Amino acid sequence: MEFLFTALTALLSVAVLFILAQIMGRKQISELNLYDYINGITIGSIAAELATELEKPLKPLIAMIVYASVSVLLSYISNKHARARKFISGAPVVIMSGGKIDREMMKKKKLDLSELLMLCRQQGYFNLDDIETAVYENNGRLSVLPKSQARPANPSDMHLTVDKATHPIEVITDGEIMSDHLSDLGLNEAWLIGQLKSDGYKVSDIFLAMCDQNKKLQIFLAKELTKK
Repeated sequence: MEFLFTALTALLSVAVLFILAQIMGRKQISELNLYDYINGITIGSIAAELATELEKPLKPLIAMIVYASVSVLLSYISNKHARARKFISGAPVVIMSGGKIDREMMKKKKLDLSELLMLCRQQGYFNLDDIETAVYENNGRLSVLPKSQARPANPSDMHLTVDKATHPIEVITDGEIMSDHLSDLGLNEAWLIGQLKSDGYKVSDIFLAMCDQNKKLQIFLAKELTKK
């Protein structure tokens, strides 16, 4: 009976923490969703109690199991039901649209002007006139769509054709050739050694070498550890 009471108390605390976190807003839970934030601070506290509760360790243990179970259950429900996901994890809201600030939405999300300006600066926008749309995400961060005239120029704006971007992978690490990575690129050791030789290097000279699909090598020397 005593352990059942502990389990019920843990469930009650989950509900109370969830409600309090909703009331306080999402500023303090950046990078986490709501129930992960709740579990993170609570399970850590209970774990500390478990480590020191030598006479009745089952109580904090049961509470930890309840919290972990609730987290798994909420995660499952969120994945299966969109409406439940919106309630549990929250949903992004538009704070600025057409360059205008939605003050009512800011009040609803417990976001004051100083915090909004800070979030804009963190995204690199010191002038609100440069912002077309700003979305307050459910993890407490801000996503910004700049106005057309304020966004950085890209090759398509200048009608330029550029090579496809590729992801370089390691072909030498600590002076050792990664043959399988070379094979993934359609290359071989003979090609790599030839490239190094033409640049005046041996494999043993290389701390790290990376190559992309365009056969472009990036070389970091073993001694200086500086990029070639």
